[in-house]
Amino acid sequence: MAELAYLSATELAPLIESKQLSPVELTKHVLNRIATVDPTIHSYITALPELALKQAREAENNIMNGRYKGPLHGIPIGIKDNYYTKGIRTTAASKLFADFIPEKNATAVEKLLGAGGIMLGKLNMHELALGSTGTNQFYNTTRNPWNIHYMPGGSSGGSSAALAAGLATLATGSDTFGSIRLPAAMCGIYGLKPTYGLVSTYGIFPSAWSLDTAGPMARTVSDLALMLNNMAGFDTNDPASLRASIPDYTEDLYKEIRGIKIGIPTYFLEELDTDVERLFKNAIATLKSLGVEIREIEIPELTMSTFSGYSIVTGESSAFHYEWLQTQPEDYGMDNRPFLLSGTLTNTPQYVKAQQSRRKLVEAFHKAFKSVDIMLGPTIPITTPAFAQNWVEQNLEVIRRCLPFTVPVNLSGTPSLSVPMGLCSNGLPVGMQFIGNHLSEEQLLQVGYAWESINPFQFQIMN
Repeated sequence: MAELAYLSATELAPLIESKQLSPVELTKHVLNRIATVDPTIHSYITALPELALKQAREAENNIMNGRYKGPLHGIPIGIKDNYYTKGIRTTAASKLFADFIPEKNATAVEKLLGAGGIMLGKLNMHELALGSTGTNQFYNTTRNPWNIHYMPGGSSGGSSAALAAGLATLATGSDTFGSIRLPAAMCGIYGLKPTYGLVSTYGIFPSAWSLDTAGPMARTVSDLALMLNNMAGFDTNDPASLRASIPDYTEDLYKEIRGIKIGIPTYFLEELDTDVERLFKNAIATLKSLGVEIREIEIPELTMSTFSGYSIVTGESSAFHYEWLQTQPEDYGMDNRPFLLSGTLTNTPQYVKAQQSRRKLVEAFHKAFKSVDIMLGPTIPITTPAFAQNWVEQNLEVIRRCLPFTVPVNLSGTPSLSVPMGLCSNGLPVGMQFIGNHLSEEQLLQVGYAWESINPFQFQIMN
């Protein structure tokens, strides 16, 4: 039955631990859905049925012999294809890396597999994690399971689509400019962009070193907490890794949120699509009914964030790709080639000024969090677009509209949780994001859980 593929890890774990559900049975079920549904969705670049079944048998054997590792043991997970996987092709959805086979796992992959997770395969994505639509001219364009004529978002579009279609129980994502939260909003799943440095990015293709963040994606907030428990932590291999104490993010999920102060930057109330504005107003009223204090706040520094972010990302991305841009420019997609080439024109004064503007934004966020606990806004200001014939221009338009809502969090290094807030008039999901102070993931997840508890999201089961 298709419903098994839509159960959360939180629901599946007790069944597996008590031996009521076999990891092999569960994995076979999800793999069968991948074989039958994914030829339409294209959420995977490389499916790994043989490896997944081998890992599932090992998990089952361990559990049957009293070696249960915890709530991720035997749970099927999809891995975004910019995460290194030892001995397994890792393309970052780029022609350039079509035959790249890493000799090591990314730290986050190593941790998830070490917790007993089952790797289903490598998930599709916008090429090099540098786009917002999920289109890809080399590895098929991922489709939104709610309506295959609509985009899933990017760059973690394969992750969001796989979760929405029941083709993975959990998935990894990465967020440099909004690449976890934007597709989460478009596909109606939950995505957490953690504090910069909380989750190691070692073994993940860089997009922009000073912004790149790895994080969990799932169909429930409690599943995000389970994943973060295993993904977070200091890593000597990652220069940006934080030495911070890691709580049990599941322990206080049920904590009451009455009295929490939420600020809505007026910046996030401008140029909203009609359905986004309607659903957001409803969400505010619902949150108030939970006893949350909500007020509008002003953060003028937000107006410069997109320009600063664009200069930083193009500059840092082009630095990583500089040699290939000179020798193999034809191996880049038609949307990313000009983007990366523009980065080679970013000069030092421009980059420094962008970082100075970024510093001002960080200070503005720090000041704002003295008067509020959390900030709130729509994840993106638009409803999910249908695919356009000119996908290169469409990607630029989606970036233009959406990045002002997502990139400030990347620049500030603070965490943000995207949650579904309902369906728009054409039946596709719309999301909003809770933004927290540094290392406030525990509180963000609590607020997200409280929201989910009174607004449970019903997935459209795709057959």
